[in-house]
Amino acid sequence: MKNNFAGPPIMKEEVETAIKKMKHGKATGPDNISVELIEALENFGIGKVTHLQNEIYDTGQISTDLFKSIFIALPKKPGATECELHRTISLMSHITKILLKIIMLRIRNKIKPEIAEEQCGFVEDKGTSNAIYILRTLIERALEAQKDVYCVSLITPKLLTEYATMR
Repeated sequence: MKNNFAGPPIMKEEVETAIKKMKHGKATGPDNISVELIEALENFGIGKVTHLQNEIYDTGQISTDLFKSIFIALPKKPGATECELHRTISLMSHITKILLKIIMLRIRNKIKPEIAEEQCGFVEDKGTSNAIYILRTLIERALEAQKDVYCVSLITPKLLTEYATMR
């Protein structure tokens, strides 16, 4: 039974692109299937993953095995014994990561035309730190040239409250 109202089936090329964008040499999740294993199986592995991704995408049903994650507490410093001195990582299935990467790429391609050129933050290669750097450089150059700079910042009251509580 097909429940997919979201778009076309997942293509083999999308799986290949998602795999290429993933970091290699990472620990596997509970299923012990790594990106390197899928790549080593070449067309067979990519074909099987594509078929599985389409089953999930079409039915909306994900195997409980793909939902499972392994949580590991890693010490921030050697010999750490307190919880605050650890960071937790989650090892999830690489099959799930591939599906999430494909969905993310599809969403990004749909949204990209809607995002203004001036948008910073939540856009690849256009973080807010880049915008702050550009603004700072602009202000410095204007000061050197003894020119006035007028800035408008759209900050909501909620954001101001959150900023005040962070300080």
